[in-house]
Amino acid sequence: MFLSACAPRNAPPGPGDTEPEIMIGEDGDSGTLITQDGLKLPLRIWMPEDRARPDAVVLAVHGFNDYSHAFENAGENFAEQGIAVYAYDQRGFGEAPHRGLWPGKEVMAEDLRTAANLLRQRHAGIPLHVLGESMGGAVAVLAATTDSGLPADSLVLSAPAVWARSTQPWYQRVALWAAVRTVPWFTPSGEGLQRQASDNIEMLRELGRDPLVLKRSRVDAIYGLVNLMDAALAAAPELEIPTLVLYGKKDEIVPRKPVDRFWEALPSNEGHRYALYEDGWHLLLRDLQAEVVISDIAAWVEEDDRDRLPSSAEVLTKKMPAS
Repeated sequence: MFLSACAPRNAPPGPGDTEPEIMIGEDGDSGTLITQDGLKLPLRIWMPEDRARPDAVVLAVHGFNDYSHAFENAGENFAEQGIAVYAYDQRGFGEAPHRGLWPGKEVMAEDLRTAANLLRQRHAGIPLHVLGESMGGAVAVLAATTDSGLPADSLVLSAPAVWARSTQPWYQRVALWAAVRTVPWFTPSGEGLQRQASDNIEMLRELGRDPLVLKRSRVDAIYGLVNLMDAALAAAPELEIPTLVLYGKKDEIVPRKPVDRFWEALPSNEGHRYALYEDGWHLLLRDLQAEVVISDIAAWVEEDDRDRLPSSAEVLTKKMPAS
């Protein structure tokens, strides 16, 4: 009984096998993603003026403890440029079921694949791009490198969560190993870490006031996140979909070393790009210079000159080996 009480707890699955579906509300700006196991995930939508024929579609996946509202500013900006944006609350986050419980990395990847397939059907013939922020980036990598693959024309990974165990200090690994085996239900506070996610202080205050943003995380949820980051970093050599990696040099949440290692592990593919922002923080899409990053993503999605983004950020390119 003691061991059972101290075992990591994952969110339970949905009610049963269901035909996946995207249901759009009457306002056209919200809806529901019904998953393969019958769970209902809240969906937010930002559509351009020509709702029937957007220039491109972006499926956005939020980060740890966040939810789909994270893309409010980016979604509005993209819509003004003719790009449709869909974002859903992942299981355990926002208004999705089983708030605070880790759903499991394979289930998260399958939910993303389900959403992408449904959007392919809904917007047939229109390019589909997956934008993952932090944890969402790791989910996108995992979904794109499994046997089923991800039906996307490209990935955009904003500060991807690839801080795997192999890049963490030993004491951090040991502490998590011990905690998940003894107090998996414990919700430690992040106070005292003195890490800042963005230079947009007003936005950070709004996050602090938002009841749908989780302020504390269960130890077993953190453990699940680290497992996901392990898998994402390990999957890098298999990622063939053209990928734009975005990273702010002032990021205090995900260190640069694992992101660099992820980049170096990507296959030699001239479709991959790595954009570095001198004044960027972790929440690149919500920083004070967010419009700069959003413009770069729009240029990538619209397949403008991908070697020279509008911001003139430092862009690294994977070169094909000489024959």
